[in-house]
Amino acid sequence: MSEDKNIRKAGLKVTLPRVRILEIFEQSKERHLSAEDIYNKIRESGDEVGLATVYRVLTQFESAGILMKQNFEDNFSVYELVSDDHHDHMVCIDSGKVIEFKNDLIEEEQDKIAKEHGYKIVDHKLVLYVKPLDGEK
Repeated sequence: MSEDKNIRKAGLKVTLPRVRILEIFEQSKERHLSAEDIYNKIRESGDEVGLATVYRVLTQFESAGILMKQNFEDNFSVYELVSDDHHDHMVCIDSGKVIEFKNDLIEEEQDKIAKEHGYKIVDHKLVLYVKPLDGEK
């Protein structure tokens, strides 16, 4: 079970809640999940894990470098698996849907702006808050 290996590699004890939460992230079509999303998926599968346990495991996974927490406006937070693949986010203000995107032109412009001011970007987060075009969803 790869989940067990990843949990042990992070220096954590293998427990049912940790295994289930990591499985959910690895198997989900959605890459961005809230604590409540995880809790609901666990409950739907018939496992009994409390919401406080879900929050605790997510925090442990974030500290261990397994998950990254994305904080958006209005205290809306989601988690995603850590990857070396940089991307930015769009958040739909109507539905709360989080959409990943990559754009080399935007990345180049950010680097150019930093250099013009005598700096080098070491990290950044770009979040666009969007809503559907009229008549589109």
